[in-house]
Amino acid sequence: MVRADLEKTAGDVAAMFDEVAEGYDRTRARLWLGRMASWGAHTAAAAEAGPGCRMLDVAAGTGTSSGALLRTGATVVACDFSQGMLAVGRRRRPGIGFVAGDGHQLPFADGAFDAVTISFGLRNVHDTRGVLAEMLRVTRPGGTLVVCEFSLPTTPVRRALFRTYLRRVVPVIARRVSTNPEAYYYLGESIQAWLRPTELATLIGDVGWGRVRWRPLDGGVIHLHTAVAPSFSTDPHA
Repeated sequence: MVRADLEKTAGDVAAMFDEVAEGYDRTRARLWLGRMASWGAHTAAAAEAGPGCRMLDVAAGTGTSSGALLRTGATVVACDFSQGMLAVGRRRRPGIGFVAGDGHQLPFADGAFDAVTISFGLRNVHDTRGVLAEMLRVTRPGGTLVVCEFSLPTTPVRRALFRTYLRRVVPVIARRVSTNPEAYYYLGESIQAWLRPTELATLIGDVGWGRVRWRPLDGGVIHLHTAVAPSFSTDPHA
C-alpha cells in the first residue's frame, strides 16, 4: 500500500490517490457523514458559479466538488495529477472537462477562468504559496478564489473532539471501507499539521489576492476562504 508522508512528495501523493481512486467517493461519504454535498454547495455559492461562468477546480480528484459547480450551469474544468482519480471522474461525472495537471504548474493560459476553486487539496501540495500564485495567474482580473479545506476548530472542546475523531474513528472506518486504509492515517496527520485559518488568509493575501475573507463551516472543522484577483497589475515593472 502507498502512503504519502507530510513531505508531500508529488509522486507519493499521486500514487496514494491512484490507489484509493475507485473507492474514494464511498470512503469520503462514510468518513464525513455525507457532508461533502453541502460543502460543495457552499463552495459553488462562494465562487458565484452560474451559467456563462468558466470555472477551474484544482486538485479536483474524482470531481465531487466539480459536480457542485456544474450543477449551477457553469462550464467546469477539473484538474488533477492523479490519473486514477481522473479516470474515475470521467466515468462517473460526464459534463465536466477532466484535465491532467499539477497545481504547481497549471496547463492553462493567463486569466482563462472567472473563478478557481480548490477543495481539500491545498493541504496536500508541497508549495502552498506556489499553487496559490498559479491559481491567481489563471484567474481573470476581478475573478474569485475559493479554498475549502479542513481545519482544527478554534474552541478547545471541539478541537479535542475532532482530533479524537481523526485519530481514533477515521482509521476504523478506513479499514472497513477503503482499499488503502494507510492513506487515511496521512489524512488525519495532514489536517492536524495544516495552517490555521488566519495563517492561510495571510498567505493568500501575500501571494497577491485581494479582499481575503474566511468563515467556518460545521463548527470549524472546515473553513471556506475567498479572495479576489486584483483588477490591476501588481508587477511594478509592467
